[in-house]
Parts: sequence; structure tokens; C-alpha cells
Amino acid sequence: MPRTGKISRAFFREHIAPQLGADRQETTLGPQHGVDFGVLDIGGQALAVATDPVSILPGLGFERAGRFAVRIVLADVAVSGLDPSHLAVGFTLPPDLTGDDFAAVWGAIHDECAALGVDIITGHTARYAGCSFPWVGAATAMAVGDHDAIVRPDGARVGDDLIITTGPAVEATALFASLFPDVIDCEDDRLARVAAMLDELGVVRDTRAIAGINGVSAMHDITEGGLLGACHEMAAGAGVRFRVDTDRVPIDDDVAAVCSTLDMDPWRATSSGSLLLSVDPNVTDDVLAALRDRGTTAAVIGSVDSGNGVVRDGEPTEPPAGDSSWPVYERLLAAAEDADDTDADAADAADAGANDTA
Repeated sequence: MPRTGKISRAFFREHIAPQLGADRQETTLGPQHGVDFGVLDIGGQALAVATDPVSILPGLGFERAGRFAVRIVLADVAVSGLDPSHLAVGFTLPPDLTGDDFAAVWGAIHDECAALGVDIITGHTARYAGCSFPWVGAATAMAVGDHDAIVRPDGARVGDDLIITTGPAVEATALFASLFPDVIDCEDDRLARVAAMLDELGVVRDTRAIAGINGVSAMHDITEGGLLGACHEMAAGAGVRFRVDTDRVPIDDDVAAVCSTLDMDPWRATSSGSLLLSVDPNVTDDVLAALRDRGTTAAVIGSVDSGNGVVRDGEPTEPPAGDSSWPVYERLLAAAEDADDTDADAADAADAGANDTA
């Protein structure tokens, strides 16, 4: 297992896949590595289900943090092609979180769910010793619809086009620009623009934009391991080869500048809110037009071939061993804490000098 981040495909196959409890016939899609959701058959209808940790980052402000957290949770069921409809959420909160701060988190979750037509049906909320931010619980998102409408992350087919939305590393750079602007050596205007991108990420709204288009064979939210990791997960799941071209991948100039400043590989950095799609070439233009009409950046970055693995610019690649954003986060957090300590020491020295003068 990696020190941080998701387990590997090999660990999943050895320890998780052989031990999945009872084998029930209504389960039509169970746990698979790199597949974001499971599916049940309930009276002939499909129920897609996805569970994720709830991450609340106080540095974003509690309202903004709640909105961002629920969007991430809903994304993993939205990529099923079915519209998210229900949510169950459990909070294991740190004891020092105030009622007002939690009310801000919950209000934002409610507002986002109400706007998307998602009903919160059950949950659990409590404070416990030993709990700490940002990981303060878990949530399960659900979507109901026809089995024929489901789009599986492992459904890529030979001959498909590969499309990315938004671009790589947007989530990671937007979070860092929001949380650590004082310790990132970039222009203030650039950091502010990147930070604002966090509020523009909307997988549910993007999947809704293309829901009526037949020919989308696979969708995957680009999370840990970044674009390269998503390519490997989708290609391995479908038993095909992905060919991608760097020059065709849209990357925002400010995002690229922040990545360069932080020495962070954008291809391996988490970018929840960006989608990787495998699409029949006959509907590629329709998919691109629907996404762009919503104001979402979208571009064809490659194709699906027979074989296996991921070929980038003609060269075979290996799956990323980890996410490039994790060590950057740890480094920025340490720098921010050092800056706070320095400010506190300076304040203490100023107080002492004032007292001596008095």
C-alpha cells in the first residue's frame, strides 16, 4: 500500500476482491479497481451507488468547503450516466468544531443538493475525540435509472476518441491557491484566478449536459493519480490501450504556472471536477458542443486502440506510483505553519519590547 492515497490494483486484487461478503443476485456491478460506483437491480431499475470520504477544509471557509465536499461525493455516481438523486452522509467531527461552523457546512451541502435535485435521506452526525480535519466522515451518493443508460468507467472501446474536460491539475492548484496563497511564489492575480476555479468545477452539471447523447462508452472523474492515473485505470479496466498526445491536452496558463512554481507534475495531480471520456467518434462533435455550450473546456486528447497500457506521445508509460499533489500539500502545510510560528514569535517580541519600554 502507498503511504498516502488509494490502494494499488494489485493490493485490491489480493486482499479486497476475494472477500466481498455475500454474493447477491441483485448486484449487477460490484467493486472493481478504478470503477467509481456499484450497481443494484431493484425491480428492473438500476440503482448506482458510490461511497467517498467527506473532506472539509476549514481554510476554504466552511460554506465553500461544504459545497466543494458534496460535489466530490456526487461526482462518482454522476459518471455512471445516471442523475444523482439521493445522498446519505455521516460526519465524525472534531470536538472543537463549533455549532455555527457546522451549520455553515450543512447549509452549503443542503443548498447544493437542493439545486441539483438530490434528496438527503439519512446520515449520522457526532463529535468524537481523535477526529480531525479534513477527513471528517463519509457519504454515499445514489442515482436511479434504466440499466441501458449506465456508462461504465471500464467501457472504453477500440476506435473511441478520448475527451478531457476542464484540464489537468485544476483541483489541486485551485485548492493550494485557496489554502496557501501566502507561501506560493506566484503573482497575486494569478493565484486569485486559479483559486476561483475551485467554484467552477461541476461534474454533475457536465454529465447532465451530455446525458442524452448515445455513444459515450466510458466516463471517469480524474482524481488521485491525475490524468495519467485515470488513463491507466480506464485502459486497464477495459483491456485496451490509450494513446494520448500532450499537445492536445488543454491546460490553463495560470494552472501551468502554479504547477511549475510548485514543481508539481500536472499529469499526475488530482483534478476532481475534470472528466475523462471515451466516446464514439460519430458523436464526438456533439459531446464537445454540449460541454462547451455549458461553458466547460473540452478537447479530444487521443484515441483507444487494441492492446494494453497508456502510450503518451508515442512512448509507453507506467501507472503513477502516487499523486504528485500529496508531497506538495505536505510541503506547503509545513511552510504555512513555519510562517505562522514566525509571525507569532515576532508578535511576542514586539509585545516584550513594548513592555520593556513601558
